[in-house]
Amino acid sequence: MPVFVYTGRSAGQKHVEGEMEAHDKAEAMSKLRAKRIVVGEIRPKPREIKFQFPVRVKTKDLAIFARLFSTMVNAGLPIDQCLDILASQVSNRGFGKVIAEVHNSVSGGSTLAEALSKHKRVFDSLFTHMVEAGETGGVLAMVFGRLAIYLEKANALKRKVKGAMIYPAVIMTVAIGATTFLLLKVIPVFADMFAQMDAQLPAPTLFVIAISHLVQKGILPSLGATVVFVFLFRRFYKTENGKLVVDKMLLKTPVIGMVIRKTAVARFTRTLGVLISSGVPILQGLDITAKTAGNAIIQKAIERTSRDVSQGKTITIPLKESGVFPPMVVQLISVGEQTGKLAEMLGKIADFYDEEVDAAVAAMTALIEPIVIVFMGGLIGGMLIAMYLPMFDLVGAIK
Repeated sequence: MPVFVYTGRSAGQKHVEGEMEAHDKAEAMSKLRAKRIVVGEIRPKPREIKFQFPVRVKTKDLAIFARLFSTMVNAGLPIDQCLDILASQVSNRGFGKVIAEVHNSVSGGSTLAEALSKHKRVFDSLFTHMVEAGETGGVLAMVFGRLAIYLEKANALKRKVKGAMIYPAVIMTVAIGATTFLLLKVIPVFADMFAQMDAQLPAPTLFVIAISHLVQKGILPSLGATVVFVFLFRRFYKTENGKLVVDKMLLKTPVIGMVIRKTAVARFTRTLGVLISSGVPILQGLDITAKTAGNAIIQKAIERTSRDVSQGKTITIPLKESGVFPPMVVQLISVGEQTGKLAEMLGKIADFYDEEVDAAVAAMTALIEPIVIVFMGGLIGGMLIAMYLPMFDLVGAIK
């Protein structure tokens, strides 16, 4: 739809200017007159063709935006003024430009939900549908407050899972780096020394030297093969079947699979509960929740649930048949349906599973840390012992 730039005066004789979307100039003039604006000049906005990097906005920034917006609307400020203030206050410049564009669209006659939906990279379907429900029901401040709480809890959950993986990842990186250094720099020195001594080497020493030679000769082909493998894996994972296969394997992985399942249940119940309590219809809520599931198997289960609910079934029957959700979750959702307090029950399940994720992450970290340390110590220590074995034999021969 074309965009028109206008200047004029409001009913209070205040100078105003902005942008407005309309099919033609006549429609734009009609919209401005409806807003009691006397138009001074109006013209089509020139189209700008320029490359822009995608705007990246953290969940934390979105949560702060929602929290401040809710506070300002509660204080009685108009929506366009709230957006104008927030556009200049956010620390992320890219996010500030997006809010400014949303402000221009709202000033031009668009609803807030319509303006937000133009920036899908920043405001996902969950965000825009909740805002739409809040505008329709006249409870925009309450909806933004719920959005802020949801985003804060979602961000906390994400940080817990990521934080649990940092320590094992660092140890594994150090182990791989140390092993590579030994095989490329240290082992060859021992190998040359043993060759000059013309000594008969034990099997472990010969094995480590053979591995060292293999790494020295094949490091570039290995790096190339790794790059190709990663590229092909990513291509495979982007396909529907590939994502299903990989995500199914992840769910069945010991310890890690349990963390993924509990995280998905917490996200599902939290998201659906917030949507329903904000006035979004349950079918639309299920469709939105499926897209934010984070796992293809769980997404398929939610989509199947949405189809069955549209055919008149209760939400608990397809959830139970999917085999993805724990029986306790299904039973509690059934109680919520029967008592008419589904949104409240979903929120309680989400709170419970947030704690379950904490416990699962702690258990996973406690299990992974000693395994990685033992592996690292055994690998590096084994190589060093293999190199010193011939020296022990020589000392014994001298005695």
